[in-house]
Amino acid sequence: MDITTVLGILIGLLAIVGGFLWEGGEIHGLMQVTSALIVFGGTFAAVMVSFPPSKLRTIPRALGIAFSARKQNHLEMIEDIVNMAVTARRSGLLALERQVLDHEDPFLKEGIQLVVDGTDQHLVKQIMELEMDAVETRHQGFAKVFEAAGGYAPTMGIIGTVMGLIHVLGSLSDPSALGPAIALAFTATLYGVASANLIFLPIATKIKTRGEDEILHLEMLLFGILSVQNGDHPLLVRKKLESFTADRRTPRVEKDLSNSTEAVK
Repeated sequence: MDITTVLGILIGLLAIVGGFLWEGGEIHGLMQVTSALIVFGGTFAAVMVSFPPSKLRTIPRALGIAFSARKQNHLEMIEDIVNMAVTARRSGLLALERQVLDHEDPFLKEGIQLVVDGTDQHLVKQIMELEMDAVETRHQGFAKVFEAAGGYAPTMGIIGTVMGLIHVLGSLSDPSALGPAIALAFTATLYGVASANLIFLPIATKIKTRGEDEILHLEMLLFGILSVQNGDHPLLVRKKLESFTADRRTPRVEKDLSNSTEAVK
């Protein structure tokens, strides 16, 4: 689980509630079931109207992307691609078929398989870029659902507040209760604005960020696939791929690479 997502939401909620209590507020003043029903029920209904069922079914998967900690091991992938470059220069592209057969990354596996099958380099690039576009579109679709929720929630909060004020102003028989009743009516606005800016919109941004990281990772793999197909020297392949990451090579890896390139020669 991505602790920063959970921790960020909790810190935001604690800051709001803590600031309210610091000023002498009572916690029960924030607990309004009616306001929560209007805001969250209305937001969910608006999202249901906005998106088809196929999009709504992706919400659990989108939440998984936002809350899961998916760290791409760029160095490991670079090592795999460099080893493939060594194999290709020493034994030919056909020798890569067995090497990539059980590889854990499906994108790299598919790309190298296309290379082994003798697919033209421009066609390989086109096919893999189409898959990258599909990944980008999928993440944008996930984010749009939560962006929509972040847009609807404040409006639903205002609707809840207006409904509360209508109820309050319609029963002015007890003027002393007017102030507390108005204060309760504004909890709906608080729910709407807080949920939009602490939950829905940040989750949408996190999903977009995950998508950007995934695309960068796939771009690195595609660059490596084309370099292997082109027969580039392993040192050159490594140099190209390291431009996609800030990670530095260790002396041991440098030494291993030198040994590998000597074997190529």
